[in-house]
Amino acid sequence: MQIKVDLKVFLFFLIFLITRNIKIYSILMLFALIHELGHLIFGLFLGFKPEKMTILPYGLKINFKTKSNDFNKKLKKGNLLSIKKIVLALGGPITNIICIIITLILNEKINLEKNIYENIIYANLLIAIFNMLPIYPLDGGRVIKELTHILLGIRNSYKYTQLISEITLYIITALSSILILYYKNIAIFIIVVYLWFIVYKNKKEIGSKEKIYKTIEKYKNI
Repeated sequence: MQIKVDLKVFLFFLIFLITRNIKIYSILMLFALIHELGHLIFGLFLGFKPEKMTILPYGLKINFKTKSNDFNKKLKKGNLLSIKKIVLALGGPITNIICIIITLILNEKINLEKNIYENIIYANLLIAIFNMLPIYPLDGGRVIKELTHILLGIRNSYKYTQLISEITLYIITALSSILILYYKNIAIFIIVVYLWFIVYKNKKEIGSKEKIYKTIEKYKNI
């Protein structure tokens, strides 16, 4: 399996170090790793083969190789592969929820130190909620993309997923502006800026795909 490191990880590390939020960032990255291990376990169970792992500023990302047979198992306008990808996307957040449940059970039995207990609960809760935001390529955005693929077809799935991502991000930006002013925390600003970066990057990729679709249509009409 190929392993890559996004250089922005070091930039984020430096920023959080300067702003004295490095402890929080380290805890989040630890449980982001566990989150991604959840994706890995679900992926292996579903028959996907890990192809590439990328270390990103907000955690890890594992790319899986798809079996050619999966493309031929049709379901409505999508295919069985979309169902598998939805389960795969949910694997990470489910793992974080399992971590929370285990921590709650352990705390009942051995009474964990308050600081450790709260860090584990809040970190896993934050990662699960963050990743389930309907913003592509976060897990929630991937679920939206595959659902729209099944219901509306692959071409429309790109368009509507991007639209939902942008609307969600506008709302988050508005709410984050209030939080930044109240808490004066630059980390929130950094996260929002990075989300806009990945959404804009995805928009460019969709534009390229749309040009291909239009070119195909043009030649079909000739």
